Amino acid sequence: METDRDDLYSAIVKLKASIEELNQKGRERMLEAFEKINRKFNDVYTKLFSGGSAKLELVDSDDPLEAGLEMLVSPPGKRLQSISLLSGGEHALTALSLIFAVFLVNPSPLCVLDEVDAPLDDANVTRFCGLLDELTKITKTKFIIITHHALTMSRMHRLYGILSLIHI
Repeated sequence: METDRDDLYSAIVKLKASIEELNQKGRERMLEAFEKINRKFNDVYTKLFSGGSAKLELVDSDDPLEAGLEMLVSPPGKRLQSISLLSGGEHALTALSLIFAVFLVNPSPLCVLDEVDAPLDDANVTRFCGLLDELTKITKTKFIIITHHALTMSRMHRLYGILSLIHI
């Protein structure tokens, strides 16, 4: 029984060491990815807003694996503020900036966006569509956009429409 206990204790020690090693590598990879995404976030934000600045911060913990994420943005002519203080359109463009920043760091072959242009005015839809054009060239990602916005539809390469009517 002592041999079994020693084996069990040894296995526990090895397991804890392995978990700590995985956590350490995870922290390193997380911080590396965070820095890349943070740089791209500012780049994309600046393009979508035609100026300003944006940054990401890890909050609520010193451990990046347990930390939360805060987006601090400064639209052109405004001071640095949390995303929660932005208008609906600014909020949507900021969220899109983060999504596209992640795509630029780790592109995917396909992306589906559902009504992301709904809170945007025509000027911002034009910026959004311009950014989509750039992203398709840079990443080779195929974007499927679900929208009711006529301006967005006019900028797409292909349109598919389905209309269902139910008569009662």
